[in-house]
Amino acid sequence: MISLAVFIKIISFFPEIVENYYTYGIYPVISKIQRLLFGWIPFSLGDLLYAFIVLFFLAKIFQLIKVVFQKRISKPVVKAIARQLLFYALVVYVFFNSLWGLNYSRLGISSQLGLQVQKYNINDLDTLTGILQNRLNKYASEYDSVRRRSLYFNRTLYRKSTDAYKLASKQFPFLKYSHPSLKPSMYTYMGQFFGFTGYYNPFTGEGQVRTNVPVFIQPFITTHEIAHQVGYGKENEANFVAFLVCRSYDDIDFRYSLYFDLYSYAITELFNYDYQDYQLTKKYSKTLDTQVKKDRRELWRFYSKRRNMIEPLVLRVYDQYLRMNNQPKGRHTYNEVLAWLIAYYKKYGKDSI
Repeated sequence: MISLAVFIKIISFFPEIVENYYTYGIYPVISKIQRLLFGWIPFSLGDLLYAFIVLFFLAKIFQLIKVVFQKRISKPVVKAIARQLLFYALVVYVFFNSLWGLNYSRLGISSQLGLQVQKYNINDLDTLTGILQNRLNKYASEYDSVRRRSLYFNRTLYRKSTDAYKLASKQFPFLKYSHPSLKPSMYTYMGQFFGFTGYYNPFTGEGQVRTNVPVFIQPFITTHEIAHQVGYGKENEANFVAFLVCRSYDDIDFRYSLYFDLYSYAITELFNYDYQDYQLTKKYSKTLDTQVKKDRRELWRFYSKRRNMIEPLVLRVYDQYLRMNNQPKGRHTYNEVLAWLIAYYKKYGKDSI
């Protein structure tokens, strides 16, 4: 097991090898088998697996505490426990990376599209924010409450997300997605403590979506999780893939969800750049569609009601997880999609956004 872990770590230093032999060699076979085996099950098998793992480790911790209290602790016992913990950690590491995790080390979509992703300035960000707001206002003006409510049905949301990938793959063949495996998270209501809106389970290949979040952000979340299933590990890449997919799909609610999410990233980043007088931020606030303002207030209220003491701790752990997996900016990696969008419009023109 140690030799396998070392081998995987060495391979991760060679993105070209990962891209050619893992992402487009071994991984597609693994992911399709996972989705064929578990995708038809109406509930999340991966969520049950996580519950079992948590219970298993709690039982081990209880056994350790019992040994300590019974004063049966000794040097051989300590060594045995350490070996056991190391073995479990190596098993998780090997399976995680073999089944999906090596995708964190691939060349990625910037290589596939030939994008020159560089550090942007406030003018670049201002231009992008303007483009995103224009698109967002356009789709907000076509708002239909009845049509939007149809997305509350998971089957409709997942079917449309799958259709969006089928359409996008005609232009971007590397986004081909088959044998869908999308499910509502069993831990939806625990999400308020953990801060997640969706996640991918690499052990079962299932994409989970938190179903109690406002419906207008769910299409972007769902297409983001499918991006992980397709083989994009990094969060900025998954966000960018969701952009390509939702933009390719001629559905008002999917496009609204896309631009709502990206505009939120952009206006927040612009606020950070525009901290002296906030003139740019105020300019966009004045011209934002009424429906968008209403939805932003709803989203703010949703998260405000669910703030708690546990979430910051969990998010801090998640931040470290991202840093350990080739994303040095941690949770800020999600926002890095802005740099990709700027590189994209500079190469293909503003209409491409």
